[in-house]
Amino acid sequence: MAPSGSRSVDCWRVLYWIPVLFICVIVAWSYYAYVVQLCIETIENMGEKIVYLLAYHVLFIMFVWSYWQTIFTKSMNPLKEFHLSHSDKELLEHEDRRESQQDILRRIAKDLPIYTRTMSGGGHILIEAHPNRAKTLLIAGKVTVRYCELCLLLKPDRCHHCSACEKCILKMDHHCPWVNNCVGFSNYKFFMLFLAYSLLYCLFVSATDLQYFIQFWTNGLPDTQAKFHIMFLFFAASTFSVSLAFLFAYHCWLVCKNRSTLEAFRAPAFQHGPDKNGFSLGMNKNFRQVFGDEKKYWLLPIFSRYLGDGCSFPTCLVNPDPEQPSSPTGHNPSTKSAGESHLFPSKPLRESQSRLINNTRSEGSEDRDKRGTSNPALTIEKET
Repeated sequence: MAPSGSRSVDCWRVLYWIPVLFICVIVAWSYYAYVVQLCIETIENMGEKIVYLLAYHVLFIMFVWSYWQTIFTKSMNPLKEFHLSHSDKELLEHEDRRESQQDILRRIAKDLPIYTRTMSGGGHILIEAHPNRAKTLLIAGKVTVRYCELCLLLKPDRCHHCSACEKCILKMDHHCPWVNNCVGFSNYKFFMLFLAYSLLYCLFVSATDLQYFIQFWTNGLPDTQAKFHIMFLFFAASTFSVSLAFLFAYHCWLVCKNRSTLEAFRAPAFQHGPDKNGFSLGMNKNFRQVFGDEKKYWLLPIFSRYLGDGCSFPTCLVNPDPEQPSSPTGHNPSTKSAGESHLFPSKPLRESQSRLINNTRSEGSEDRDKRGTSNPALTIEKET
């Protein structure tokens, strides 16, 4: 017999599907209202009816397809190499001092492609005024390896632990209750297409339903149940269009900046301090990191060849961004100080990173900052 705690957890997980069920009911009703009540029962012109039905079903299929992919695409977790071995776990458990635990984690992380970290122990950022720009100075903070005590692993760059999914998610953007899944590295493309096609779906329904919605208020429709479906269909589609437009625009901005929702609120910390643009490679490369490099698959909610494995990302330390202060003059953020050089040593580029950066160099060499860098995994380029 299953323990009561297990049954309560299963019960909560069933409740997580309520928002998804709500969306499914709304979509099913909208299909009935548009196809049956509007197109078949109300529209009399056969040509208009056929065009509306064909266009509607194309958008409906793409919308449902991308929604399905967003829901049922399993979120990717860190690779085995980021998990602690049995001996390392025991060593960490038997060590009581925080500094000693960090030394153990640093030793494990030295050969992993990890370049972001957590500031702790009273570390803070001081913003100093400048005649032309602001300066950001990193003051006396402890640099700690990003470690998940629940999953017992070193967090790869851009990876975060989701309390709802109870696991670490690669390039986690957010946990979306409307899809009952974490939006991250494996399904962010599907989520973007879901937003795009749901917005187009609502706009199309609103636009084609508008004239009949006006006839409802001018008593131009026959007195049947169809007119109430037409009225509520226009209200629902218009309302969802507004909210989806803002959400889609926001995520388009995030894609162009190569940021996740979490990174937009809290910038990832590099060795020179927090940098919201630390992973930005320019608009074109940022877009391809999400949608892949095969254009024929960009608009389809299918797996395209991703640029990377989700555990490591090429970094680009972009020079002054209007949304954040620049690093101190003369300070090369990619150069490690002697005291912290053992934390994040130079590591070889992965194949996907090399391919992306080589494309960056061949396509945008005229925009690249010519400053040198001691870390082969860091490339400096002005954002396009």
